[in-house]
Amino acid sequence: MKQLVLGIPKGSLQESTIRLFRQAGWRISLSDRNYFPEINDPEISCSICRAQEMSRYVETGTFDVGLTGKDWIMENDSDVAVITDLIYSKVSQRPARWVLAVPMDSPVRELKDLQGKKIATELVNFTRRYFAAEGIDVEVEFSWGATEAKVIAGLCDAIVEVTETGTTMRANGLRIAKELMQSNTQLIAHRKSWEDPWKRQKIEEISMLLQAALRAEELVGLKMNVPEEILGEVIQLLPSLNAPTIAHLYQSQWLSVETVVSKNLVRELVPQLIKCGAQGVIEYSLNKVI
Repeated sequence: MKQLVLGIPKGSLQESTIRLFRQAGWRISLSDRNYFPEINDPEISCSICRAQEMSRYVETGTFDVGLTGKDWIMENDSDVAVITDLIYSKVSQRPARWVLAVPMDSPVRELKDLQGKKIATELVNFTRRYFAAEGIDVEVEFSWGATEAKVIAGLCDAIVEVTETGTTMRANGLRIAKELMQSNTQLIAHRKSWEDPWKRQKIEEISMLLQAALRAEELVGLKMNVPEEILGEVIQLLPSLNAPTIAHLYQSQWLSVETVVSKNLVRELVPQLIKCGAQGVIEYSLNKVI
């Protein structure tokens, strides 16, 4: 039997990746000491590796397909096939930002103010290329962690660090001087695997279902009973992917109306529907929207 080797990112993305696959229909089981998780699909075998290294293993063909950040693909300058963007993280469904940060009282206001200064970061290659492109000579050193503390302690003049909201940086007395890059998770494939018809079809199926699961996280289903005479008013209130589903209730002048709406709209929409005359409103979660 043919098998597709799938790389699962270890670290901050691991739990959210496994959760996303579960919603898409694949159950991945692993223990703390197991680097080869089980998956409920005989056509897939899994391996765990750090997101920072994933693109290297996919590029060499050790993995047929894997998930990692756009930032680490750029950092490693990896030659891989990018199949799709998957915007998710352990915190929120928004792109992560790599930013240049300095202490609040730092005189640095523009990139050129860092001429001849030292920057600490985990994203060394990208940072060097970025400043070289700007014509600014800086010293970039690799940070093994606790990067924010280094600039506060005066061990460097600035840091390039990843953030989503910037809240932690502000709490630690840092100021974001410039956003350098936005990153999100990407599904990537080994180029020869992508050219193989069987593997390509399997990868495309994974991509479609992961995207469908992410789409469903932002939506809910709504179902309600509506008197026939107010149907027009209710329909005007309802957003929909296409059009609401409407069915007659048995031997009744009432109708069953069902639709899919954004989670953000439900809080305001349901009271309006009740006020309009809808009854028995049910909200339910979705696993996939294709």
